[in-house]
Amino acid sequence: MNVPAWGWFLTIGLMTVFLLIDVLVIARRPHVPTMGEAGRHLAFYVGAAVLFGLFVWFEWGGQYAGEFYAGWLTEYSLSVDNLFVFLLIMASFKVPQKLQQSALMIGIIIAIVLRGIFIALGAVVINAYAWVFYIFGAFLIYTAVKLATGGESDDDEYHENRFLLWVEKRFPATKAWNGTHLTVIEKGKRLVTPMFIVILALGTTDLLFALDSIPAIYGLTKEPFLVLTANIFALMGLRQLYFLIGGLLKRLVYLSIGLAVLLAFIGVKLVMHALHENNLPFVNGGQPIHGVPDIPISVSLGAIVLILGVTTVASLWKSRRDAALETATGTVTVEGSDITTSDASVDGTGAADRSGSAARASTNDTL
Repeated sequence: MNVPAWGWFLTIGLMTVFLLIDVLVIARRPHVPTMGEAGRHLAFYVGAAVLFGLFVWFEWGGQYAGEFYAGWLTEYSLSVDNLFVFLLIMASFKVPQKLQQSALMIGIIIAIVLRGIFIALGAVVINAYAWVFYIFGAFLIYTAVKLATGGESDDDEYHENRFLLWVEKRFPATKAWNGTHLTVIEKGKRLVTPMFIVILALGTTDLLFALDSIPAIYGLTKEPFLVLTANIFALMGLRQLYFLIGGLLKRLVYLSIGLAVLLAFIGVKLVMHALHENNLPFVNGGQPIHGVPDIPISVSLGAIVLILGVTTVASLWKSRRDAALETATGTVTVEGSDITTSDASVDGTGAADRSGSAARASTNDTL
């Protein structure tokens, strides 16, 4: 895939313009978006991603378009899992509702910049060391196992990472919210605001999640251009999805299992690809193992759509069944146990099952 320099500049430039418009609009009028507003903006970004994939198809062929769509769907599905932690961060720091858009927007911009650095480093490593696919594949399989088995403990609290704890210790902060200001001057001293801490929390948390999402998309395409654009399109619609999907998150009860299957599939695909192009001297004498199939992108795209589709349908079916059971018996089923509705509590964040995102965060924090 030969992308000219103007193609890179034009694509990144247009995406930067869209982000700047968002930033200027939100900065001028911080508010809680209506469902209609969030839906229209989300439809715009999803439509833009679909059109971009068609452009890739027209310009470079169906193979690369399939790689883009597969990468975009994978990144988007993993980003949905990130929303669980974003909800926890907002609740933990008690972010005023009208400021949540601003915090998300700036946090997402930081995440895009940091992911861009990760993607560039990943491309350099892959080009220099083909055996890195073994490591990527093994890590994704390990993450999948942690994700699938992480449902035993449901952690409803956000735990700040080491970098955030260092920032809070190093820089004095005010406890009062000052709109979207990141710093204020009090008694002659410049202090950081809670907004500054929240934005860092959102950006660095997304970076931790990128430790498995970037290897995952490199398992679907080796093209840095497609990896970058798929990530940007997935992140650009994340803010609107945050306000739309709150009620749906608690209904996606099988999300962690579906993402575990998805990551395991891509992990196995990466290992098979590494074996197919093997050059490690202690594996088959340093020769490729041509008997190992290299899964084509059409199969990968079909598998991704199937996994996400089955996960969504099964989750909604179980949620509907549990709701019917609750109505009929006056009880709420939680993690396999029944409690009376009078004992049930709602935390107000809109997230009921955070085990998937917590397992991913726990996996990444061990690195």
